[in-house]
Amino acid sequence: MSDIFREVEEEVRQERLQKWWKKYGNYVVAGVSILVIGVAGWKLWERYDLQQRMKASSQIESAAQMSAAGQSDLAAQAYAQIAKKAPSGYALVAQLNQADELLATGRTNDAVALYMKVAEHDKAGIGDVARMRAAWAQGDKLSTEELKTLLAPLNDGKSKWRYMARELLAYRALHDNNTAVAGKEFTALAADKDAPTSLRQRADAMATLIRTSGGKDYGTVPEPAKPAAPQGTATP
Repeated sequence: MSDIFREVEEEVRQERLQKWWKKYGNYVVAGVSILVIGVAGWKLWERYDLQQRMKASSQIESAAQMSAAGQSDLAAQAYAQIAKKAPSGYALVAQLNQADELLATGRTNDAVALYMKVAEHDKAGIGDVARMRAAWAQGDKLSTEELKTLLAPLNDGKSKWRYMARELLAYRALHDNNTAVAGKEFTALAADKDAPTSLRQRADAMATLIRTSGGKDYGTVPEPAKPAAPQGTATP
């Protein structure tokens, strides 16, 4: 008897399954198809994205070689073209390098504008580098307050760039003949064990210079004397 009940139960289950499949089978097939197509599409996109990244990397390397050869104008143009089509991260690197080349050719305003464009697009990482370079590029042109405003995102006590920001502000104070503020900040940086070693060494040298010179302005280096004209030769 138990075998008969099992057979009846099995037939009922099969009948229910067939009814369910007739009702929902098309949806299951469609869902599986979408999943397969989605996975295939993602794999294709990954391959395409990798190819684009490799291409951008190669192009950036070529532009860097132009820069190393002293062809800053050509390098700047190359970086500009890369930035138009490269994946976002590579585009930011290209723009940052383009700004460096513009700065090297004396186009400071264009370089600063591009640095700030990168800084506004990326609030960390590459953007912080761009902001710091923009500050150095115009550190002697901006007022102290303008420079502080520009460096504020990097001088908040958490940014890894805060030491360089403080160093630049100390140089700005020295530029303004505010040797007391400059000396105090350089001394603090030299004693900060968390600051990079090279920066601490520079700060210590500047603090010592200010302390030993008393903040005096010793003028500029005189131009070398012109050689005397040979006897018997008229001096132009």
